[in-house]
Amino acid sequence: MKRWITFDLDGTLMQNPFSGSIFPELEELVSADLNEPCGLKRKLLEEHERLLASGQIVSAYDWDEIVGRLLRELGVRRKVDILEMVRRHSVPPNIFLLDETILPSLKRLKRSGFSLAAVTNGFYKYQYPVMKALGLTDQLDEIVTPDRVGCAKPDARMADGLRLEGAVAVHVGDRLDHDMVFAHAIGVPAVLIHRRLPDALLPLSPGERAESENLLPVLRRLASQENLLPEDAASLPDRFMPSYVIRDLRELFACLEAEKNRERGGERGGSGT
Repeated sequence: MKRWITFDLDGTLMQNPFSGSIFPELEELVSADLNEPCGLKRKLLEEHERLLASGQIVSAYDWDEIVGRLLRELGVRRKVDILEMVRRHSVPPNIFLLDETILPSLKRLKRSGFSLAAVTNGFYKYQYPVMKALGLTDQLDEIVTPDRVGCAKPDARMADGLRLEGAVAVHVGDRLDHDMVFAHAIGVPAVLIHRRLPDALLPLSPGERAESENLLPVLRRLASQENLLPEDAASLPDRFMPSYVIRDLRELFACLEAEKNRERGGERGGSGT
């Protein structure tokens, strides 16, 4: 049976070309068609957030549908091929890995016997060209996307296919609403990756960070950015709380070691010795 480690993609491993390259190009083209500024990028992001907030998570990542609908509302007859734009923009500096530890860490995880999967809310057709260009497809054994499985994070069914082949050890991601909730839903440790931790958290282990009161302002800011709770919320529901907090993938190995030690301790405790 396989031992899976699952990863979010955008904001966790890589930067896609949508916000920085594709949306600005679309805005320029549509503004030229209308002979006036149209604020298309803002409209696209607002519609994305509206769909997320209303629970329409799969639809929130269907950029062909979102773009087509907004163009019709603006009275623009232009046909847009989002996949063609993704392929064309899947070159540096429009896309990049989020830090230099990613590929070496993924290779080390595979050498350690883990199988690796991307579990992303981005559609396969948009994600694959970016992943291929960045070398991620060489390291990941599976790519789980909403258009392939019919649901999106934090729905636990996203992991059903993986769990038919083995067990998920941990899930790694950067969002509370999608990644931490997903990890809790499938009953595995939730590893939050956050590359701008306050100095007070840096000397702590990933597990100690998750228990530290100094993490709470970080979590509140994330919750506010994700429109989950007011920024000054006194507490967060357990489903948003990480089990471990890391700055980069090198620190994931400390999480895996801690889990191994915890399991060993549970086995000793259960043996009655």
